[in-house]
Amino acid sequence: MKWRVVLERDPETGDWAVWVPELPGCASAGMTEAEALANIREAIELYLQRDPLSLGPDAIITEVAA
Repeated sequence: MKWRVVLERDPETGDWAVWVPELPGCASAGMTEAEALANIREAIELYLQRDPLSLGPDAIITEVAA
């Protein structure tokens, strides 16, 4: 899957900030543009990981379309 990312260079440090507009809070950085892109790929993977659920015996898991 492809995600749109925004890269922005910090004029003071020269480092690169990068974030994914469609994934609130999913951001990273790097000293180079390539490093920032590698780091955001990892951040996206971590962002999309499902948290393990601890459910009771009567819980029903289903999906709905919006």
